[in-house]
Amino acid sequence: MKEILHQYAAYNLWANKLIIDVIDQLPAEQIHQEINSSFSSLFKTVLHLLDTENMWWQRLKLEENVERPSEKFTGDFNELQQKLLQQSSIYEQWAAGLLDHQLQHVFGYQRSKMEQQKQPVSLTLLHIFNHGSYHRGQLVTMLRQLNVPNIPATDFTAYLRQKK
Repeated sequence: MKEILHQYAAYNLWANKLIIDVIDQLPAEQIHQEINSSFSSLFKTVLHLLDTENMWWQRLKLEENVERPSEKFTGDFNELQQKLLQQSSIYEQWAAGLLDHQLQHVFGYQRSKMEQQKQPVSLTLLHIFNHGSYHRGQLVTMLRQLNVPNIPATDFTAYLRQKK
């Protein structure tokens, strides 16, 4: 399980960088353009990815008052991408050093609806990386709606192929 989660953490960072590099080439108007999706723009979708990765990190570190980065974020896309890639890199580095007993550890946290929950670290990491794949897929669809050419494949097998 440890090796799989480390690969998924590295994949998450790689895929986030690939899709962000495409978005970063667009003018600000397209990055903020309203598009019908779960979140109404490329910017807001990437901001949601940051929220999710960062909030789960706070929970994993047992912080009592989990803050949503988007509530205070006032930066541009350049700052947003740096923050997301930094958070993804933290997961990749952390996952590389995790021991089996740390992955099996069940930790408690409070959901945003004030419900108390418990789950193993391993399943939390799987959720975080799967969640990123889901929203990167939405970003690809949004980019297609904006007629952006040359959108790279960001699925796990594409990551494994490029590693060889």
